Amino acid sequence: MLTAYGCAGRALQEAEPDQALWVDLFQPTPEEVALMAKLGIDVPSLAEMEEIELSNRLYRDEGAEVLTVVLTGENAEGHQVASPVAFILTADRLVSVRHHQPRPFLTYPGRAGQSSAGIDAPDRVFLGLAQEIVARLADLLEGAGRVLDDTARQVFAGDAGRDPDALQATLRQVGSQGEAIGRIRLALLTLERALTFFDSGDRGAVVAGLVAGLLRDIEALSEHSDYLSSRIGLTVDATLGMITLVQNSTVRIFSVLAVLFLPPTLVASIYGMNFAVMPELAQPWGYPAALALMLASAVGCYLVFKWKKWL
Repeated sequence: MLTAYGCAGRALQEAEPDQALWVDLFQPTPEEVALMAKLGIDVPSLAEMEEIELSNRLYRDEGAEVLTVVLTGENAEGHQVASPVAFILTADRLVSVRHHQPRPFLTYPGRAGQSSAGIDAPDRVFLGLAQEIVARLADLLEGAGRVLDDTARQVFAGDAGRDPDALQATLRQVGSQGEAIGRIRLALLTLERALTFFDSGDRGAVVAGLVAGLLRDIEALSEHSDYLSSRIGLTVDATLGMITLVQNSTVRIFSVLAVLFLPPTLVASIYGMNFAVMPELAQPWGYPAALALMLASAVGCYLVFKWKKWL
């Protein structure tokens, strides 16, 4: 799908591709790729965008700068993924190529006029979109922090810390947040590299100042993501520790029950022996006495365990 935007005062509005300041390609069709080729834009394929070598992600080609970053977003199935997005920057327009749905591409056109970068040139549109992406990543980190606060509260306080099912659900939730933070960290890293490459050209003091501000924000978010990653490690360790304690408590109950039944079993075993002379067997009180002895031995063990605070 091709969406083209042109500058109308301090806002972006849809325009024809040949007159657009920004052309956004979402899962481009061969016809859309051919249209871009007529405008002098070589649209990279998804395989080319997924190349891991830095030289294939950031390069200049015949007056155009190609910057490929990895951003978080939804795929066709609605799952959160980290997938590459290519920005092709020329003197006339900015072309973005993507195969998933990062949210900033949906929110930025309506808020472009509020950006401090402006929208009067392709490089300013790119910087405004980068600001929107950084703000979105900051929101995702804040959301992950809130989830970690809630899960830590559940683990360390309340009855949920003793419920094995709740603890397992917490472990899955923390693990999913760890995956999300990993995707955010990758997006910050690739965006930082792209902005550094973008800033290597001579674009003037204003653009350089905007890039410097974005790089400072990215550095701060990177430190925050590292902090959240350490919190995830702590929460996972605490959750696993609580699961171990719950399991140990269950095993302890079975162990105590086994020990409580040992003395009665011993008494029953004695009277189950096949000796010829066992005086109690001939007495009418023998059977009740054996039962009373077994009960007394079990109660005695129970009282000892309570006195030792093993129960």
